[in-house]
Amino acid sequence: MRVLSLLLGLVLLAGCADVPGSQSHNEGQSGSSVPGSASRVDEISLVATGDVLLHERLWTTARRDGRNGVWDFAPMLSNVKPLVQKADLAICHLETPLGTPYSGYPLFQGPPQIAPALKQTGYDACTTASNHSFDKGAKGIDRTLDTLDKAGLEHTGTARTPQEAETPKIVTVQSVKVALLSYTYGFNGLPYPNQETWRAGLIDVAKIKAMARKARTQGAEIVVVSCHWGDEYSSKVNPQQRKAAAELLADSNIDLILGHHAHVVQPLQRINGKWVAYGLGNLVAAHRAPNHPKSEGLLVRFTFRRDGDRWRATEAQYAPLLVTDTLPVRVLDVRRELAKPGLSAAQRARLELALQRTAKVVTRLTDAPKTL
Repeated sequence: MRVLSLLLGLVLLAGCADVPGSQSHNEGQSGSSVPGSASRVDEISLVATGDVLLHERLWTTARRDGRNGVWDFAPMLSNVKPLVQKADLAICHLETPLGTPYSGYPLFQGPPQIAPALKQTGYDACTTASNHSFDKGAKGIDRTLDTLDKAGLEHTGTARTPQEAETPKIVTVQSVKVALLSYTYGFNGLPYPNQETWRAGLIDVAKIKAMARKARTQGAEIVVVSCHWGDEYSSKVNPQQRKAAAELLADSNIDLILGHHAHVVQPLQRINGKWVAYGLGNLVAAHRAPNHPKSEGLLVRFTFRRDGDRWRATEAQYAPLLVTDTLPVRVLDVRRELAKPGLSAAQRARLELALQRTAKVVTRLTDAPKTL
């Protein structure tokens, strides 16, 4: 009997032990848990950045940074890695198709080596709806999404099948289900590949609301909408952006809007108690305009907190970014770069210009966002 009791005790102890299960990429990194509920958290963080637009100059850098003939984009992004990896969910915006042969403007096709580099930097998902989505037709979309799958990156905005297009992308972050939706203003006049109108979505308020509602019925607790919109190279918010943002954020199912396309930083604004980042500029590109805002970008961090049975983005923070023009190209975290010793007068002046110009634009419509 004593042996039997001992064995029974061991079985009971084993039954109380935690059993490893599948978790999202960032589970366990942050968030406060509720006593008595190990799986529930009351806070998560989301980081997002601007366009990934792979001009030829960036290929040169990746080739130089690589080894044994394998191109490597990770060193180019290494300076933003600490900020990206701290987030519970990190979202990038991949503007162009990936595949070979590589090509630049006007019909882009970027090197697929960017995908593992984004994953290595800490990104969890990419939005893909843009004016360049159809640059390489249906095969370009298929190749791109297959490449992202292989790298372990979630994606939303373009689709390989009607079913994929009609299914809201929902990712689990710290046990919280977050829906990611992605739309664009147009496709540079290119037709839908093979007349397959499900390949990518246009910005249509009614349709976006319907998809957000569908995401909620499928369990989404937070819904984030990415919009590829605005006037290129203008830091001003245009009427379409203002109207669509107000209508979308008036919907109880939509919690946050992330904007791309302008290639320069645009303001943040709070509407109906929710945030819209109208334009995040570039994460990485090579427009060859060293002192122009096109070389500047924005990393935003939103802190979502549980409010009863809903989640709200209660805090917005940002970090100005700068893409260097000289080889090797690097994406710099401006404030942290300014804190380094040994900067030349020219380097310091350029960084300070980016810092001041970005702060002025970001806070044009509200002074609530704080620097990271």
